[in-house]
Amino acid sequence: MSDFLPPSIQAILPDVIQLIYLVATGIFIVGIKRLGSPATARSGNQLAALGMFIGIIVTLFDQQILSFDYIIAGILVGATIGVTAAKKVEMTAMPEMVAIFNGFGGGASALVAWGEFTRFEASAFVTQDLITIGLSILIGSITFTGSFIAFGKLKGFISGNPITFPGHNIFNAFLTVGTLGLVGWLTFDPTSQLTFWLLFGIALLLGILTVIPIGGADMPVVISLLNSYSGIAASMAGFVINNNLLIISGALVGAAGLILTNIMCKAMNRTLGNVLFGAFGGDGGSGGGPADDTDKTVRETTPDDVALQCAYSDRVVIVPGYGLAVAQAQHVLKEVADKLEKKGVEVKYGIHPVAGRMPGHMNVLLAEADVPYDQLYDMEQINPEFKSTDVVLIIGANDVVNPVAKTEPGSPIYGMPIMNVDEAKRTIIFKRSLSPGFAGIDNPLFYDEKNQMFFGDAKDSLQALSQALADI
Repeated sequence: MSDFLPPSIQAILPDVIQLIYLVATGIFIVGIKRLGSPATARSGNQLAALGMFIGIIVTLFDQQILSFDYIIAGILVGATIGVTAAKKVEMTAMPEMVAIFNGFGGGASALVAWGEFTRFEASAFVTQDLITIGLSILIGSITFTGSFIAFGKLKGFISGNPITFPGHNIFNAFLTVGTLGLVGWLTFDPTSQLTFWLLFGIALLLGILTVIPIGGADMPVVISLLNSYSGIAASMAGFVINNNLLIISGALVGAAGLILTNIMCKAMNRTLGNVLFGAFGGDGGSGGGPADDTDKTVRETTPDDVALQCAYSDRVVIVPGYGLAVAQAQHVLKEVADKLEKKGVEVKYGIHPVAGRMPGHMNVLLAEADVPYDQLYDMEQINPEFKSTDVVLIIGANDVVNPVAKTEPGSPIYGMPIMNVDEAKRTIIFKRSLSPGFAGIDNPLFYDEKNQMFFGDAKDSLQALSQALADI
């Protein structure tokens, strides 16, 4: 306990620390609760950061882990790196940043367990401690390497296509069983350094082999799952060092990540097992080639034509996708929406749960452009309104508006809930080409009589549309 405090304070300090932990936990819960809405997400994030800051300070002082100099220096260096990275990262790169955060979280938990394991004699540990140390190293190491593989796939360092070899899933299952066996053996014989290092090494390898066969289309789900892993690893680390705050906060992150993963899987009509072992989808979305079936015809449109259709509409719904984020077109989209509203057009935004490359990606992107929160509608809210919508502008989205999800039982996306844009009077798709999306399948909406294609970069197309609206 901290020696610089008077004895009277030191006597009550353990209870005070637990109370502070309780306060920090309450702040965490409120922060996570507020993340559920775009309107309160910013303050929720700030509250959660405050809770974490309180937890770090109390833990470091309580455990006498470091001197004041190292604590202050660590906070300053960490805060500087965090603020700089958060300010400089582009919105399109946010999923990569989250992947790195998850990796560091898992790696930190594994290091805590490693440090605790080497700090005492093996005989000092009870069975429970050894189990939690082994599981913390296992889950933390898988999270560390798995997250950096996800980062590489999102960043393009590693192919977004599934990378597999014959018997891949069986080999992974063998490694999983093997690592659990090593956790058991480490518990039985904690003096075995070979067991410890085998567990560490195989867990790191398992993280790579678990994520690398997953296609780029499923990376949002993988990131959510790895986020959950990082929380579980942190909770395990909390058991290792007997820290209640770390146990609770890690459990909260783990539970939130699992719930989000489940929501994402339902939004894609996929099971988690199919995501992890199905080797589905590639990096898609960047291809420039036309559809294979050249007999099909599309109706191409122009900025002036789109401007006229939208300006004389009563209601326009905008459905954004990852292409909008890639083009960084959120601000010019807001300009277009403002001009339509000045002409008396009602404008709404329909957000699919898996739009973009991470949960909430589109909400954050549009919030950056100051799009009012009350104009953002979830899929369930906006779908009933498409029948009474005059024009739907689909910008950089593909699979989430593909009607084969409702009509073709043999399609890999059959059953996936989609935006029912085909029920609107007119759809206009902003896209570079007729290339398929992440699912790698053609979209019959391109050739629908009610649809028009607005080919080009999303930002350039929207700028042209904005100018055309100004001329009306």
